[in-house]
Amino acid sequence: RCQKRKQDLRYTVHFSAPHAAHLRFQLSVSDPSYNRVFLRFASHAREGFFGFGEQFSTYNLKGRRLPIFIMEQGIGRGAQPITTGANVMARAGGDWHTSYAGVPHFITSSMRSMFLENSAYSVFDLRPEHFAQVMVFSSKMTGRLVYGKDPLSLIERYTAYSGRMRVLPDWIHKGAIIGMQGGTKKVRTILHKLKKMKAPVAAFWLQDWVGQRKTSFGKQLWWNWELDRKHYPEWEALVGSFRKIGARVLLYINPFLADVKEKPHHRRNLFEEAKQKGLLIKKHDGKPYMILNTSFSAGLLDLSDEKARSWIKGVIRKEMLSIGADGWMADFGEALPYDVQLHAKLPASKAHNLYPVWWAKVNREVIKTDKKSNDIVFFMRAGYTQSPKYSTLFWLGDQLVSWDRHDGLKTAVTGLLSSGLSGFSLNHSDIGGYTTITNPIANYHRSKELHMRWAELSAFNTVFRTHEGNQPSKNHQFHSSDETFAHFVRCAKIYAAWAPYRKQLVKEAATRGIPVIRHPFLHYPHVRRFHHMSYQQFMIGGEWMVAPVLSPGQTRAHVWLPRGTWVHLWTGKTYTVRKGPWSVSVDAPLGQPAMFYLESSKAGKAFRKRLKQLGLL
Repeated sequence: RCQKRKQDLRYTVHFSAPHAAHLRFQLSVSDPSYNRVFLRFASHAREGFFGFGEQFSTYNLKGRRLPIFIMEQGIGRGAQPITTGANVMARAGGDWHTSYAGVPHFITSSMRSMFLENSAYSVFDLRPEHFAQVMVFSSKMTGRLVYGKDPLSLIERYTAYSGRMRVLPDWIHKGAIIGMQGGTKKVRTILHKLKKMKAPVAAFWLQDWVGQRKTSFGKQLWWNWELDRKHYPEWEALVGSFRKIGARVLLYINPFLADVKEKPHHRRNLFEEAKQKGLLIKKHDGKPYMILNTSFSAGLLDLSDEKARSWIKGVIRKEMLSIGADGWMADFGEALPYDVQLHAKLPASKAHNLYPVWWAKVNREVIKTDKKSNDIVFFMRAGYTQSPKYSTLFWLGDQLVSWDRHDGLKTAVTGLLSSGLSGFSLNHSDIGGYTTITNPIANYHRSKELHMRWAELSAFNTVFRTHEGNQPSKNHQFHSSDETFAHFVRCAKIYAAWAPYRKQLVKEAATRGIPVIRHPFLHYPHVRRFHHMSYQQFMIGGEWMVAPVLSPGQTRAHVWLPRGTWVHLWTGKTYTVRKGPWSVSVDAPLGQPAMFYLESSKAGKAFRKRLKQLGLL
C-alpha cells in the first residue's frame, strides 16, 4: 500500500508460472488515473546489464537510464558536428539510446533476466549502484522473470516467448547480395564485371525497382509499389540473366504510400487507392494523417485494420512476387504517431511499439502462402519483443559512413551483439554504411578503406550485403577501383567458404534462439573483461573469435583470448591460454581480418582447408 497525502493507493501483485522457466508478475494500482508504475529491485555496482534489443552505443548498460521506444536511430547519435546539424535542420540527430528495435528485456552478469510484456513506453534506470528501477507508462505492469544458469539458457528460455527466427534458405549462403540502383543498363554492367571476376553472388537487391526521386536527403524512391519499366526496361530478361548465374532478385517495400500523381508512367496510384478505401492512419477528424519524410509526405497504412493488411498483402503478391521477387527489404515501421486514430481503437501509446511487429507479421503471412515460401527472405530494421517470431532476417538500419562509435562502423558490431540477446539471432549491416552527408561544415562520404574494412567485418557475418548509400556518387563502392573490386570478391569468397558452419549455427538459432554472432559473454560469462567490451571482438558460434579492424590506418588487431588453444586463421600459429583471458596482437592487413578458432573446432579446420583450396590462404 502506498500513501499519497491522506489518500491510500493500493497495489496488487499477482504471480503465475506460464512456463517452467518463467515467473510471470502482474503489478497494478487501484486507481487507474495513475498512468505510471515503477518496480525497483536490488542490484550491485558490478552487475552488468545486457540486451534490450538493438543498442548501438554500449553493450553494458549499467550506469545508464534507457528508454524503450521504437524510433529511427537518428543521424549522428552524438557524433559532431553532424548530430547538431541534423537536429537544427530536422530534429533528426538522435541520441545514444535511440534505436529501431529496442526491447524491454535484459540479462545480467549475475544470471538474472527479466522482460516486460507491456508495449507502452518504458524506462530502465540502471544508474544507481545498488538498485535498478523499471517504469512503464501504464497503470499496469506485466512481465516475467526468466530462470537459467548461463546466458545461453536464458536466451533460449526467453525466446520461447519472443519467438525464434526460421532457418535461412541455402541460396543466401552462396555469396554476396549486391545492393544496386540505377536501372537495367547499370546493373548489367556490374553483373558482367562480377561474372568476369568470378565473384560468388547470391542475389541482386534492386531497391529502386519502383523508380528514383531526388529529395533533400539524396536519391530516394517513389513509395508506390509497382515496377517502373522506364527505369528497368527488359525486366524479365534481366531477371533471367540473374537466374543463369544462380542469383536471386530482391526488391524493396515499406508501409508508407506516397502520392505519385506527378510521377510519369505510373500505372497505379496506391496512395490514392488506399485513401479511397480508408486504409491509411487517420487524424481524429477522420482525414489521412500525412507524415513528412525528408522533403515529401506520405500516408501510413493502418495495420490494425484487417482490410489494410489484406490489401497490402495483395499488392506484394501482384506487384512483387509475380515479377520474380525472391525477397525484399521491409523497411520502416517506427513512425506511428501518438495522436493518431486507429481502426482497432487501440491507443497509439500502446500500438506504437507494436507496429513493427504487425509489419513483420504481414510480410510473413504473404510468403507463407507462396509456393516457394521457404526460399523467400524479407529483412527488417524495426522491431519489438516478438518481431523475431515473424521476421526472416534483420539488418541494423542506417549507419553513418564513418568509423565512429556513435553512429558508424563500430555501432554495427555493438548493435549486432546486443540484439542477439533479445532473439534477433539473424542480423547484419549494410557494407560501408548508408547515411551520406554533403555539407559545407563537414562531409560524411564513404572512404575506400572504410568500405574494405566493413566488407571484412561482413565476411564474418550472417549475411553479406552491399548498399550504395543515399548519395551513391559520393561514396566509394565495391566497383569504384580495381583494388576494391578484388578485395570485395575476396571477402565474398571468404564469406561463402564458411557456409557449412554458418548453416549449422542458423539451425541452432531456429531451434534455440541463440544468435549466430555472439558476444564473448555468452560463452565466458565469468570473464569480467568481456563485460565491458562493446565492439572490439565477437564470437561466431562457440568456437571462433573475430577481432575486426574498426579504425582507420590500423594494420594490427588486438584480441583477448579466453582459456583454450586457439589457432590464428591466416598463419596457423597456435596460442595456448591456460589462465584466460590472454592479450594477443596479430597482423591484420587488408584482406586478412583477425580470426581465431579453437584447435578442437572441426569447422575451423574445414574453413582453413577451404580457403587453401580457393587460393586465399
